[in-house]
Amino acid sequence: MVSESSSFVKGMMLGGLFCVFVTLVGHIKMGHGTKTHHHEHHHIQAPNKEDVSNLSEGERMELSHSIRVYCIILVKPKDLGNWAAVKETWSKHCDKAEFYSSESVKVFDSVVLNTNDMWVMMRKAYKLAYERYKDEYNWFFLAHPTTFAVIENLKYFLLKKDASQPFYIGHTIKSGELEYVDGDGGIVLSIESLKRLCQVFEDSDKCPEQGGLIWKLSEDKQLAVCLKYTGVLAENAEDSEGKDVFNTKSVGSLIKEAMANHPQKVVEGCCSDMAITFSGLASNHMHVMMYGVYRLRAYGHNFKDALVFLPPAGSEND
Repeated sequence: MVSESSSFVKGMMLGGLFCVFVTLVGHIKMGHGTKTHHHEHHHIQAPNKEDVSNLSEGERMELSHSIRVYCIILVKPKDLGNWAAVKETWSKHCDKAEFYSSESVKVFDSVVLNTNDMWVMMRKAYKLAYERYKDEYNWFFLAHPTTFAVIENLKYFLLKKDASQPFYIGHTIKSGELEYVDGDGGIVLSIESLKRLCQVFEDSDKCPEQGGLIWKLSEDKQLAVCLKYTGVLAENAEDSEGKDVFNTKSVGSLIKEAMANHPQKVVEGCCSDMAITFSGLASNHMHVMMYGVYRLRAYGHNFKDALVFLPPAGSEND
């Protein structure tokens, strides 16, 4: 959803403030914020408002239907609370969302992977997603159950990106010589990147399922190693002003930091207006975020969006 004013972020900030006051955010997982980091990776920016307003009506309609996002949510039985919250909230805005579980859980449908190892889970999920949906979706978004995503903003970010090119996008971190996308903020692969990844899965020397040095790395670092062999490098996603849009902290944590570090500019110091993800959320925070992002509106305000991404049927909660 593309906003021409600050109404979107105000609603989102209200939702975030609710999280702060309800839970005090004391125990929420801490990660990397929205500050600009000087790394060697590429910085991929979202289009600005002028880019969209200059498109013809036909181009807008074509683009709004051409971006198809398949969402992969990796879950385990211990995640039942967040699993339910993600299922009831933001995942309904994906063109299709499926939960990939370490084992079968009676209360929810899932694609059962029969492993507790996160790297093996990720590998299996990507391979199954490619085999089943390579002809239906052009962007593949992977998230953890503590992540909240605004899919409309993701589609806006991808508006002028070519899925036939090897894009691997999110919040990037440098670890030694390796640049990787932090899984806590969500990971986006174009169909071309996913194709290359599934091909390198077959090469146990470059991308082993287990054993060797790679086995000691976290799953998001292991993914980066495998993709690097295919020529796919991590890209840091930013808005048109250079602010990160994939966040590895919750709104509550970011607001608290902004209040402490930038008391005169809390919103500007906190988050991008076009933020795509926030992480470290409890299940009740998911519902608060839905209220702030999708439900809270100023009565009589006329939204002047140049482009609209309609959620699929069944998204009755927005």
